[in-house]
Amino acid sequence: MAREYKFHYTICNVPDKELYARQCAALEKHIPSLMKGKELEDVDGSLSRLYYHTGKELMVSNDYYIGALYIDSEFDIEPYFA
Repeated sequence: MAREYKFHYTICNVPDKELYARQCAALEKHIPSLMKGKELEDVDGSLSRLYYHTGKELMVSNDYYIGALYIDSEFDIEPYFA
């Protein structure tokens, strides 16, 4: 069963590997006790990195099929970047 993400953040309206790496680094820097999970790669080169925080999941996606870099999360990340 797929998770339902409550929060969605579009970072860029085109996929960008460099920006994807910088976004992952920023999350790791600004969210205390964020635990890095698996990085998944699709056949089209899309990348998704899973993270966990206080029992909730966050996923950063550099998606060539959708054509965007975005974050889906079960918790609000905006307070960490205020």
